[in-house]
Amino acid sequence: MKRVQAYIRLNKLEPVKDALASRGILGMSVLETRGFGRQQGQTSTFRGSTYALNLVPKVKLDIVIPDDQLNDCLEAIISAAQTGELGDGKIFVSEVTDAIRIRTGERGPDAL
Repeated sequence: MKRVQAYIRLNKLEPVKDALASRGILGMSVLETRGFGRQQGQTSTFRGSTYALNLVPKVKLDIVIPDDQLNDCLEAIISAAQTGELGDGKIFVSEVTDAIRIRTGERGPDAL
């Protein structure tokens, strides 16, 4: 099993969810978060004063999937979230050693 953590733009959440659902990937956790990468935040002007917004709002998707769905998952996220502009986000993939469904006690891919 794999864990996919994707940090994407706020306005790309619905297109990414739709792209994942169209490929049969339905379960995920979604968190609103803030951070910065190469874009180093942004500046804004409010009432004539310029100030720095060092932490840019993003959405974090946390998805655990069977190994055979990894490429579909990555392709769906990239195709729906990519604008070609700075700040599109990042995707991290890591190994999951076990999963347990608390209600039934199922383990491994059956628990997903």
